[in-house]
Amino acid sequence: MNNKQNFNRNAGHRNIQQKNYTKTTTKTNFKETKEPRLKVIALGGLEEIGKNITVFEYGNDILVVDMGFQFPDEETLGVDYILPDTTYLEENKEKLRGLLVTHGHMDHIGAIPYIMPNKFNIPIYTGQLTAAMIKKRQEEFKYSKDLIVNIVDPDKDQLKLGCFEIEFFRVNHNIPDGMGIAIKTPVGLIVYTGDYKFDHTPVDEKPTDFSKLAKYGGQNTLALFSDSTSIDKPGSSISEKEIGKNFMNIISDVKGRLIVASFSSLISRIQQVIDTAQAYGRKVAVVGRSMNDNVEIARNLQYLKVPKDIMVDISQASKMPDNEVCIITTGSQGEETSGLMRMASGDHKQVKIKKGDTVILSSSPIPGNERSIVSMMDNLIREGAKVIYDKLMDVHTGGHARQEDAKLMIDLVKPKYLVPIHGERHRLVMHGEIGNSVGIPENNVLVADNGQVMEFLHNGHSRVTEHRVASGIVMVDGLGIGDVGNIVLRDRQVMAKDGIFVVILTIDKRTGRLANSPDIISRGFVYMRESEELINNARNYIRKTLEKKDGTYPSNWTYIKTKLRDEMSKFLYEHTQRQPMVLPVVIEV
Repeated sequence: MNNKQNFNRNAGHRNIQQKNYTKTTTKTNFKETKEPRLKVIALGGLEEIGKNITVFEYGNDILVVDMGFQFPDEETLGVDYILPDTTYLEENKEKLRGLLVTHGHMDHIGAIPYIMPNKFNIPIYTGQLTAAMIKKRQEEFKYSKDLIVNIVDPDKDQLKLGCFEIEFFRVNHNIPDGMGIAIKTPVGLIVYTGDYKFDHTPVDEKPTDFSKLAKYGGQNTLALFSDSTSIDKPGSSISEKEIGKNFMNIISDVKGRLIVASFSSLISRIQQVIDTAQAYGRKVAVVGRSMNDNVEIARNLQYLKVPKDIMVDISQASKMPDNEVCIITTGSQGEETSGLMRMASGDHKQVKIKKGDTVILSSSPIPGNERSIVSMMDNLIREGAKVIYDKLMDVHTGGHARQEDAKLMIDLVKPKYLVPIHGERHRLVMHGEIGNSVGIPENNVLVADNGQVMEFLHNGHSRVTEHRVASGIVMVDGLGIGDVGNIVLRDRQVMAKDGIFVVILTIDKRTGRLANSPDIISRGFVYMRESEELINNARNYIRKTLEKKDGTYPSNWTYIKTKLRDEMSKFLYEHTQRQPMVLPVVIEV
């Protein structure tokens, strides 16, 4: 890729002295004019953790940063993934100039194969490892068109996309190839951190590019869009190498098999497990499709350094002495189909948990997953395993900036405006308060909702507007994309809570009367053999309800089914204090 040399050192110049963080008007004195402005819209990643996607728009040019999905919570029953609503991009696809991807985690790349290239096929610019992960994921979508993926080197490459001039800078995260983005816009310089932390001793990767961050600090940066995921944690991030020391301490005492569960994308963590296993004479077996895929990609690109002959197949590992085996698998979040969850439930074909096993959960619980993780841990312990997790020993360091890291980022970049991103409202507000503590005026912290338009003018003024664009969610369930909505979810929640009660009415076509006794099917509500009195009373109640209808025929069965559903719901609640879904079915014979 050709370098662009016009990313000049005065990018984003404005008429104030940055070192004093001069207070400027935002909302109150913002004059309504028709002058061009930079619009920034997060279609995801605010009010939540996950499905990160941010839109930068000026005139006829739109730049998109990241396109991730979100994993479902307990309320979204049966849903596989949650995508951002990209209606706004589809309506303005002639303006789209490119997609910049900061790193390879699914909350930043996961939505790409569902949205691109079917809805719009724009060039993607990202690092080498991230590009390989995007392409590997796309292979699962056999009937999609090929993506246009361009690899950039953050140390050298610069881009010109429409009116935007773009430079990348290295950041540390818990996956290699993490990048931040500096965007020179017509109104000023924007610095977008992506997911980052400051790690001065990273595992087998380059540290954060402090020189570029300091350079932006001397270029009158207009706005810093900064990661808020771990902003509620005091202090600075723990170095990944500290986790390696803890692995060494743990493995030195382990006599049986060692099983380490982590995210498949935590390449640096996998590297540390491999290094530690080698130090103690253990072979390493990888279990889980996504873990195998990512290990293969990272090895091929030499992001993962694997000593010769240390890797073995899981079938080979099962025949080896326990004290010579280390298994790396997925499932640290208690995911239902993960390798560790299947081991814990006894469903894994090749690995059975037994007494003497030591299991390390090398990740922190994602909010909402605690119950699944505890249940899995209990099953592992019940089978005789010892479980080590972050409450017992520091076997995971997060990949996100803590409070002191956030302060350092602000001190380096010296932005006029701080825009907290990646987090729920309380994290965004907390990040803003931390910005205030290091000199960012309160009015210069912009906290927005998903879909809410932020505007930046040439005169240095900025505001969060009341204008909003579509920014809802699109749910993926199996092969269906967007065909599961709130009504379907509500039905699933009702059935999951109190079950379903089906009433089947066989009606004589000539008379409009019941041809025989109503059939009743109960699933998840009551066990019919043990509830005969309730079922018989329900049948009698149904008959009486139908007898109340007027004698005209043909009958309005749509109205009658609605009436019957309402009456039966009341009847069942009075007798059981439960509210199953009542589904009347009419068959004419």
